[in-house]
Amino acid sequence: MNVLAQLEPQSVFGFFEQMCAIPHGSGNTKAISDWCAAFARERNLKYHQDADNNIIIIKEATPGYEQAEPIILQGHLDMVCEKEPGYTKDMDKEGLDLEVDGDLIRAKGTTLGGDDGIAVAMALAVLDADDIAHPRVEAVFTIDEEIGLLGADSLDVSPLKGRKMINMDSEAEGIFTVSCAGGNTTTCILPLRRAAFSGCALRVTVGGLTGGHSGAEIDKGRANANMLMGRVLQAIAERTELRILAVSGGLKNNAIPVESVASIVVADEAAARDVVAEMAEAFKPEYHLTDPNLFVRAQAETAAQNPMDAETTGKVICMLTCLPNGIHAMSADIPGLVQTSLNLGILTTTEEELCAVFSLRSSIDSQKEMLKRRMICLMTQLGGRVEFEGEYTGWQYQEHSPLRELMAQVFEEQYGKAPKIEAIHAGLECGLFAGKMPDLDCVSIGPDLMEIHTPRERMSISSVQRVWKFLVEVLKRSK
Repeated sequence: MNVLAQLEPQSVFGFFEQMCAIPHGSGNTKAISDWCAAFARERNLKYHQDADNNIIIIKEATPGYEQAEPIILQGHLDMVCEKEPGYTKDMDKEGLDLEVDGDLIRAKGTTLGGDDGIAVAMALAVLDADDIAHPRVEAVFTIDEEIGLLGADSLDVSPLKGRKMINMDSEAEGIFTVSCAGGNTTTCILPLRRAAFSGCALRVTVGGLTGGHSGAEIDKGRANANMLMGRVLQAIAERTELRILAVSGGLKNNAIPVESVASIVVADEAAARDVVAEMAEAFKPEYHLTDPNLFVRAQAETAAQNPMDAETTGKVICMLTCLPNGIHAMSADIPGLVQTSLNLGILTTTEEELCAVFSLRSSIDSQKEMLKRRMICLMTQLGGRVEFEGEYTGWQYQEHSPLRELMAQVFEEQYGKAPKIEAIHAGLECGLFAGKMPDLDCVSIGPDLMEIHTPRERMSISSVQRVWKFLVEVLKRSK
């Protein structure tokens, strides 16, 4: 590829570009993990690769640092694979097409994977260098962070001697993240009954939405295509008899869905089309700032199977209008911090079931449990069920943190100002590591990444350069 060959530091951008040539979406990480293992073997570095494709690579301390506490550098190997509508790249099999636009790197038509490829690239650059002073470095690369922190959950941490960890999965330079929410993946499942119904088949699409990360951007007020579809279907059902064939939308539970599609059969086609046009207009004043390209459209199609019966159709509409979504509570302790939220990220329909997959987050365990019970209550009344997986703990703020103090001192020297210390609503692997290593001292940093989890994702070159310089100095001072 060599699109980034002229960028400094060449080692960081070189490793990042090599990663981008290897498909590494969540659930597809063996190739990228094997690539890391080969990197370690070529340099005679000790490594531990597990059956899940997590990998730990260890480089012993440089001269003079033998007695210093080890430093863990941590990031995740997987990326969110999203594409622009109609873009044909097979992200399970093909690498990314990188582009440089001034100070920005992006991938043509797809997500970039700067989240979290740049962390892996920086750690590899440290491991590869012979001119960087450092204590023992333990680089920890986990898998499937984007679908529930699964790698961090399964990782055996016994090879790790370090209790100071720099996580590099943040997306804003100058911000030290020191606490995060816990959460899970919640799936609401409704069994379907189908029956013949005579009417006109339509394909209704809610699309053109902005989307984004369901943790970091849940407070932006952006529309959720699946929830808007519920409103559209409810409005149509009030005007004409309606049966649902299928409804689907979204690709990742932790990404705000940008499009939702429903195949329906209606008794009065004209009435249904009128409602679609009315809802398109109704949404405009609600989302003219956050989702200016939002549209609602209907087009004729041919029904390939029987639709859901009247009772089931009503239950689906109830699910999509009554299940909680978005911000549930704001923090009373930290101004502006979302405390508890949900995101209906994925809707799928089979012949027999409709599944609604949520990312549920909260820094207060009792609120997370309350929402789980609320969803169980509703789904039980509808004759469905709820499944939970990928439970992960929150990461509590530590008042005393020698690592944070050192990093803050280096930051002030290099930037001429203090870093911003904050908690975030997104889930970070730091919480799981802290649960496994109770005495862990951890800080999360990263360069500027914009619009992650969308095809508009971009990474700042100059920000990567500054964060790299900062990281190298922190390692040098960790003696």
